[in-house]
Amino acid sequence: MRVRRTSRTSKWLPLAASTALALAAGLIAAPAAHPVDGPVEIVVDGNDVRADNVNGLTYKGLGLLSCNSTSNLLMDYKAEHPERYWELIRVLFGGKNPLINHVKIEMGSDTNTSTGADPATMRTPDEPADASRTPGFQLAADAKTVNRDLKVSILRWTMPEWVQKEWDKGTGQDEMYTWYKETILDAYQKYGYMVDYVNPDTNETRNPDESFIKWYKNAIVTDTDFSDPRYGIPVKKRKKAAKAYHGIKIVASDENQTHNIGPSLLSDEQLFGIVDAVGYHYNTDDRREGSPGSDTYLPYTRLATGENKYHEDKEVWYSEGTASFGYTDYRVANTDGPGGASTGIGGVQSALDLANRLVKSYANSKRTHYIFQPAIGSFYEGAQYSHKELVSARDPWSGHLHYDAALYVMQHFTQFARTGWENDTNTAGIWRTVPEASYSGVSGTENVDGSNGAPSYMTLADPRRKDFSTVVVNDSDRRKTYRIKARNMRLGDPTMEVWETRGPDAGQAYDANLKHLVDEIRPDDGYYTYTVEPRSIVTLTTLDKSRDKETTRRLPGSGDRTVLDTDATGKKHDVRDSVLYADDFGYEEEGDVEVGTAGGTRRTSQPYLASRGNQPRYMVDQTGAWEVGKDADGDNVLYQYMDQSMKDTHAWNWHTPNTTVGDFRWENYRATVDVSFPDPQGGLATLGVRQQKGMAASDAAYNIRVGPDGTWTFYEYGTVIAKGTVAAADRYRLAIEAKGASITAYVDGKAVHTYQDPTPQAEGRVKLGSDFHTTAFDNLKVEKIDGYAPYATALTDSMDASVDYSGAWSRKAAFGDAMDWYRSTSTSQAAGASFSVPFTGTGIDIIGGNTGSAVFDVYVDGKPIAKDAGTVASDRRRATYALRGLPDRAHTATFVLKSGTIVFDAFTAISGDVDGRVDTAAIRDSLAEAGDPVPGDHTPDSWALFDSARSAARAALRGQKGLDTLGAAQIAHRLDDAFARLTRKDATTS
Repeated sequence: MRVRRTSRTSKWLPLAASTALALAAGLIAAPAAHPVDGPVEIVVDGNDVRADNVNGLTYKGLGLLSCNSTSNLLMDYKAEHPERYWELIRVLFGGKNPLINHVKIEMGSDTNTSTGADPATMRTPDEPADASRTPGFQLAADAKTVNRDLKVSILRWTMPEWVQKEWDKGTGQDEMYTWYKETILDAYQKYGYMVDYVNPDTNETRNPDESFIKWYKNAIVTDTDFSDPRYGIPVKKRKKAAKAYHGIKIVASDENQTHNIGPSLLSDEQLFGIVDAVGYHYNTDDRREGSPGSDTYLPYTRLATGENKYHEDKEVWYSEGTASFGYTDYRVANTDGPGGASTGIGGVQSALDLANRLVKSYANSKRTHYIFQPAIGSFYEGAQYSHKELVSARDPWSGHLHYDAALYVMQHFTQFARTGWENDTNTAGIWRTVPEASYSGVSGTENVDGSNGAPSYMTLADPRRKDFSTVVVNDSDRRKTYRIKARNMRLGDPTMEVWETRGPDAGQAYDANLKHLVDEIRPDDGYYTYTVEPRSIVTLTTLDKSRDKETTRRLPGSGDRTVLDTDATGKKHDVRDSVLYADDFGYEEEGDVEVGTAGGTRRTSQPYLASRGNQPRYMVDQTGAWEVGKDADGDNVLYQYMDQSMKDTHAWNWHTPNTTVGDFRWENYRATVDVSFPDPQGGLATLGVRQQKGMAASDAAYNIRVGPDGTWTFYEYGTVIAKGTVAAADRYRLAIEAKGASITAYVDGKAVHTYQDPTPQAEGRVKLGSDFHTTAFDNLKVEKIDGYAPYATALTDSMDASVDYSGAWSRKAAFGDAMDWYRSTSTSQAAGASFSVPFTGTGIDIIGGNTGSAVFDVYVDGKPIAKDAGTVASDRRRATYALRGLPDRAHTATFVLKSGTIVFDAFTAISGDVDGRVDTAAIRDSLAEAGDPVPGDHTPDSWALFDSARSAARAALRGQKGLDTLGAAQIAHRLDDAFARLTRKDATTS
C-alpha cells in the first residue's frame, strides 16, 4: 500500500524531549583575537569540556559524499582488484580512529548534476527500487564491515521525471516519499542497514522547504506499511525494520552559502523538534545579522552550544566541502609563495587550506562534521571538478590508487581523538570540541587563506577530562609559537607529544615530513610551549601515540598505472594481441564479488552483474540510464533506457545520454560497436573516439551518429564534418579508425568518410551516446592499428619532481583549472628558459593550453634534434608539440624556449608496442636527397643538427625497435629540415 496523499502542511509534531544543559548565561565566549606577533596563549580548561552536550559539541569528524558518478569506478576496483579495494576501505573507514565516519549519498536521477550521473533507483513509479545501481549504497555497506558505527544519510538534488512531473504541480509529496522510502527499504534488505539521516529537501536550496520537511517527518513516524511485497521484507523482520525506519533522523537543509534554516529552527519550535542536524555548504561562517540574541545572530553557534530558548543542542555540519585541489606531492614545486617561493603543502586550495576550513568552520559556526565532495575521485579525469579529492581511483584495470598527503593532514584531526556520534547513554566517550580553546583568524569563507599568519587552532578533549589534543594550522611563511595551559584537567602523564606534517626541506624526499612525531614536551611554568614551522600542521596531544601502529602506519603506495590493454575478453591484461579492450556485456569472465551485508557483520559473495545493479564494466555515465539487460534472444546487451518519458528532469548539466569508457592514453586505434533501436518512437546512436575532457557525446574529438533511417553524421567535436545515408535498418555496426591525423568513419564495414585533421586530438577514450530513446549497444571492441603506436604509457605532470627547470618560470597550483592535469601549470615567456623531462618510450607529447606562439630548440639525450621547432595552438589536455621516432628506451628531452609563451601542463610518453609493417620510404627519400655532405664544410651547430638527424634516419632503416608510421614521418621531416639548415662555413664569413 502506498502512502496516502495529503497536503504538504502537516499536523503538529510535538517537540522531542530535550536534554536541558546547565550552561552559563550568555553565548559561549570564543577566545579574544590574538596579535599577529608574539606567542599565542591557549587555556584548555576542564570546566569548558561539556560532557552533557551530546549533539552539538561532540566531534563527528569527517564524512564523504557519493554522488554524480564520483564513486562509479569503485565497483570495478572491487571486482578487478579486490585486495586494493578492501585495503582502501580499511584506510578510510577502519581502525580505532576512523578517518571517515559517514557516507552521504545524493540519490541519482540518471542525469548529470556535477561530474556525471548516478542511476535512478526507480526510473518509473512501477519499477521496484534497486539501490545496488548506485555505488554509494554499496560503498556504505562495505564501509560498515570495518566500522559498524558508520552513519549513512541520503538527500536529493534532481529527481526522476515521474516524481518531478508531480512535484512541479505542487502535489508530488507522495511520489517523493515513495521514491525515498522504497530506496531506503531496498538498501535495508540488500545490505542490512537503515539509513540514519534523510534530508527531504533539495540539495543546495536557498529557500528551505520547511513545510515539506515537517510533512516528511510526520510521514515517517506515522508510516505503518512494511508488508507491501515491493519492499521484500520478511514477516519476521518487519517489526525491526519499522522501528529502525521510524528512528530516521532529519537533516536540513544543505544550503549553498545561505544560512536560512538556522534562524528558522530557532523561531519555529515545531521545526526545531523535527530537525536533528543542520548543515550548509562552502562557507565557514555563521550568520551575523540583527542584534545579539536575535534568531539571525549566530544561529548555528547557538544551535550547537544549546544556548537557545529550547536549551537543546543540535548537530551542525559543514555538509559539503571540497577536498584538496590537485595532488599535494605536485604542489610543493609551485611558486605561489612570496617572491616566487613554494608554499609547500599549503596555499589556497591546498591540504592546509582544507585543515583551516575545518578549524574556521568550527571556530566561527561550531560545525563539528565536515563532508568531502568527494573524498574519493573514482570517475574519469576531464569531467568537471577533476582532481579535487583525497584518493584518486580512476584506473580499476590496474588497481592504481593515489593516496594524497592531505589524508595525513586530516588524520591530525581524527587520530588524536575519539570521533563519531555519542550514544543514547552518553557513554561512548566521544571527544568534545572546546570553543574557548579554538580560534581562527585566517581570511576567507570558502577558499581560506592563512598567509596572514593569524592563529588557527582547534581543541578536542576527552569528556572525562583525562586528555586533550590541540590541532594547530600554520599556512603562512612565519614561524608561530603557541603556549598551552591545562587547567581543571585530570591528566595522568603530563608529557605532550607533538605530531607534525609539512613539506620537504631542501634535498629531502617529498614525504619526509608527513605526519611524524617531532617532539615530546612537558609544561614549563604551567605552559606547554612549541613553535610551529611555516606551512605546517601540528597536533599537540597528551595521548601517548608514539607506539601506536595505527598512528604511525604509512599510507599504501599507489601501484603502477598500467594502460588498459586486454585480451579479447576485456578482463585479462595482454599487450601481445591486437585488442586494446572488448566488452560483449556477458561478463562470463567475471567471478563473484564480495559485498558487505547484514549491517556490516559479514561479506557475501554475489554474482557480478547482480552485485552492481547490472551496471556495465568500466563505464562512467555522464547522462542516461546505461544498464545491461536481455535482448529478444536472451543475450546480454548494453541498453540506454532513458526515453522520452524520463528525460524532463531539472538537470544542472543537461546533455543527451552518453557514457565514457577506456584509457585517456589511448592514441591510435579502431573502435567498433553494434547498435540497434528497440524503441519504435525513434533513436540515435553515437560512437566517439579520443575523448579527453567534457561531459557530452560531442566531447569525443571524432564521433559518428546514425539513426534507424540510415542517416549518418560525422563530427569533429560538435562541428559537422560530413553527412550521408545508408540503407535504413534496425541495427548497424559503427566504427571509427583514428591513426594520427587521419580519421575514418565506417558504417557496416564500409568507409563513409575520411577526415584529415590539421590539428588532431591525439589521445582519449571511447564514447557511446544516444538521444532520449531506448537504444542497444553490443560487441564493443577497441583494436590496435598495424604500424601505429596504440597509446602513451605514462603521463607526468609539469610539477613532478623529475622535471628539471632553468630560467624564469611561473609554476602555479592554486585556483587551477579542472581541465589542467592536477590543476597545475608551468608557464614561461623568457627566452632561454628550459625544461628537461625524463621518459621511456619512442616520443612525447607536450600538453597544455597554448596559443601556438612558443618556439623551441629541442635536444634528446644531449643531442640537438630540432631547431626553431614551432608549436600549435592547443586547448587544455591537447598536445602543443609532439615528438616521435626515437628508439624505444629511456631518454631525456630538453626544450629551450626561443620565443613566445609556453604553458606546460604535462607530458605523455609514447609506447614502443607497435605491430605490423611500417613504411620507411620517406626516410629513404630524405637520405637520398641529403646525400653525403662534408662535415668540415659546415658550421659546427648546423652540422651537429644534421648529423643527429641523419644518424636517426639510418638507425630507423636498420630496424629500429618501436618505430611507427608517425615516427617515420617525423624522422624524415627532421632530416629534411636539418639538411635545409646546413650552413657552409664560407657563407658565415662572406
